Amino acid sequence: MPSERRGVLRCAIYTRKSTEHGLDQEFNSLDAQREACEAYIKSQASQGWRALPARYDDPAYSGGNLDRPALKRLLADIEAGKVDVIVVYKIDRLTRSLADFAKLVETFDARSISFVAVTQQFNTTTSMGRLTLNVLLSFAQFERELASERVKDKIAASRKKGKWTGGTVPLGYELKDRKLAINKTEAQTVRTIFKLYLQTGSLNKLIPELDKRKIVTKRRNTKVKKYQGGIPFTYGPLAYLLNNRIYLGEIHHGGKWFKGEHPPILDRTTFNRVHDQLKSNTIDRPKGQSANDAPLTGKLFDDRGNRMGPSFTRKNGVRYRFYVSTALRGRKHLAGSVKRVPATEIEQLIEQAIRKQLNLAHAAPSDIFDSIDRAVINAKHIRVMMKPAYTARPIEIPWKAVKANAVTVIDTTDQIKSDPKLLQAIVRSHAWLHHLTSGRYDSIEALAEDVKLHPKIIRQQIRLAFLAPAITEAVLAEKAGGALTLRSILKMLPISWAEQQKAIGE
Repeated sequence: MPSERRGVLRCAIYTRKSTEHGLDQEFNSLDAQREACEAYIKSQASQGWRALPARYDDPAYSGGNLDRPALKRLLADIEAGKVDVIVVYKIDRLTRSLADFAKLVETFDARSISFVAVTQQFNTTTSMGRLTLNVLLSFAQFERELASERVKDKIAASRKKGKWTGGTVPLGYELKDRKLAINKTEAQTVRTIFKLYLQTGSLNKLIPELDKRKIVTKRRNTKVKKYQGGIPFTYGPLAYLLNNRIYLGEIHHGGKWFKGEHPPILDRTTFNRVHDQLKSNTIDRPKGQSANDAPLTGKLFDDRGNRMGPSFTRKNGVRYRFYVSTALRGRKHLAGSVKRVPATEIEQLIEQAIRKQLNLAHAAPSDIFDSIDRAVINAKHIRVMMKPAYTARPIEIPWKAVKANAVTVIDTTDQIKSDPKLLQAIVRSHAWLHHLTSGRYDSIEALAEDVKLHPKIIRQQIRLAFLAPAITEAVLAEKAGGALTLRSILKMLPISWAEQQKAIGE
């Protein structure tokens, strides 16, 4: 230990207070704690104890977690070998959590750090000392949880009586004497938003109208810029506002609404009409839209900074995936040069480029996409920024966008002379085979569940992906005439390509 070489034990004094009450006093709780610790260290001067001048004070921080600036500095100094002994007034000043204390003790033991509470004599190097600590911490944690339950019960009782107990003040109201009072200007804005929604009939049409009228979110006086508000509405905040029953003079708690003390801004008829319209416009999204189904979710952007989210369409039982600019949801004029891209094509391009440039030939697809920090796409190329652990240099991938507003769905029903069902089945079989071999689905049953077909149909039609190339080309080139149909070809489909061609007379 460093202390054994020097003959001096460097003591760091840690102090903490849970609330701001009394901190403005000339001699506050933190000062009292430090004075008691300094006196104890002086009493141990014959053992080589010396108090470090650095102060580790955490004013108005809870002991329920370790997210405290002074404690983090103390732990950093311990790692740097600058501390030999930690001195606190009471054990609960360091932490009130048994789990957190176990982590701290592990850190102390790894660095051979001693720990002392001046009002609670024990030694952490002995089993009895550890038992004493755990008993004290158990009571400290119990006291904290009991206090938390009391606060929750008080809030619940207050909310049931319709009282405002704190939180983010909604647009249309302001705080007066700890109660919600109507802000006349903002209240008129709320009424306008509800009226415009009933006129436009959808959020998609409402957002441009709000932008046109320069109606924005509530402005707040906060030091943190991102919480100051006054920004254009987006789908989430707007939908929340239109569903907020606080405008009916109600208060929410525990999944229920109670009559509040504050006055309402809206009449119930208007609110119910808006609520019914929102409900009728709700689209039931199919389950299964996981991160594996759209690995670029949250990472892909257009060249004007809009996030491109996952979307899809179905045609004849085949599911086609896309990434669509979020600007299309109400602000089309803000969309980049590329508004929608085929998902599979973009994912494959990016995955292959990263594998090649970073020598990740054997990496799993999920690891490849996890390594991406951000990808920006325009009409000519894709620019991929990787996480710092991989490379600081962006990866440029050449790419040519399809025509604006073009839909990347194969529709051949008006162009071919061959059986349209057969052609669609061949295209679909290749898509299914790709999904299975790439690991997107781990079984035919999983694929069948997603495309809403029976597994028997999948097994039967996926054989079309193994048609002889000459037969496939004949169907695609409209040279198959009317001789081949989906029903006939499935009945006579041998495994050998030669036998297939012989069976249809090619």
